[in-house]
Amino acid sequence: MGAPNSTAPRAASFDGPCAGQDPAGRRPAFGGEELDVFLAGRVFMDMIFTGLPGLPPPGTELVSDGLGSAPGGIANIAVAMSRLGLRTGLATAIGDDMFGAYLWRTLSEQEGVDLTWSHRPAGWPTPVTVSLAYDSDRSMVTYARPMPGIDELVTVPPRAATCFIGIDRPVPAWAAEMRRAGTLVFADVGWDPTETWSTDVLDRLAEVDVFLPNAVEAMAYTRTRRPVDALERLAPRVPVVVVKQGAQGAIAVDSTTGERAWAPALPVEPLDTTGAGDVFAAGFVFGTLAGWPLLHRLRFANLCAGLSVRHHSGSLGAPCWGDIAAFGETSEVPPEVLADYEFLVPHIPDSGLGSVTRAEPTLR
Repeated sequence: MGAPNSTAPRAASFDGPCAGQDPAGRRPAFGGEELDVFLAGRVFMDMIFTGLPGLPPPGTELVSDGLGSAPGGIANIAVAMSRLGLRTGLATAIGDDMFGAYLWRTLSEQEGVDLTWSHRPAGWPTPVTVSLAYDSDRSMVTYARPMPGIDELVTVPPRAATCFIGIDRPVPAWAAEMRRAGTLVFADVGWDPTETWSTDVLDRLAEVDVFLPNAVEAMAYTRTRRPVDALERLAPRVPVVVVKQGAQGAIAVDSTTGERAWAPALPVEPLDTTGAGDVFAAGFVFGTLAGWPLLHRLRFANLCAGLSVRHHSGSLGAPCWGDIAAFGETSEVPPEVLADYEFLVPHIPDSGLGSVTRAEPTLR
């Protein structure tokens, strides 16, 4: 991508958590709202064992050569958005135990996520997921108690340019209220453990502006066998739909503009794909708020996701603008690939050029 052209329009300087500065020093929010994005959901303490030759057989012990820890769950996308300079508000419940203290401090102090709408219920344990990474794959074990109500925390929703929800369950009242006030509603959907893939879920898209499923989810809910067919089934239901295809990139339709686009994934060697879809979504939200054409939104989302998979942990692997600027100066991909991202040059904040910092995800 190269260094920014001094005559090009520039984004204002961003001194966010990636630059180690007070997040209050960021550029103004898009459109002047209180927040750029608001979201609610469950936060997990993710612990990732790396370098394993496989799973330990019963009665045996394996010694790992690495242990990563980071906020997980909804925190993956909250951190990814905040690292791009988006003013991010999160409503969640975080346990009042040791893990909860780490998560609260990491999200609020280190990553600059606004936790005004969050709380720490007395006696409630923090949900924990342990990931065992081996042979380019992973197995997971999760402990979680029933979560205290989150929607009840949002009695008066904030003014925000966008909000992000899951449509695995009915659209919360606060999201519907925000949409009536002009907020764009972005949504994804998780894996259905029952594998019934009820089409009732798709009926909720009537209350959504942008839908971002992965290919497996999209095909399962639409009863199709190809991602492109799933995209066509979903397009009439929601103004903008994106189907994420992992290493095959992403395809999308924007019915509001008539645009259709496909963008390949970033050609990098993945280390850990945890949370890559969430980082993709953060990039797409940013591109939407910036008013970019559909192809540029997809390319930026793929770039963010591709940079994130080169690090362990879903949230703390999310790129800063410094990572994005530095990537443009490397020979990691051919020049013709970098040329696809030249449109980003005017948007790289001045402070991002020399601020390639990454939060340490390992408990010491």
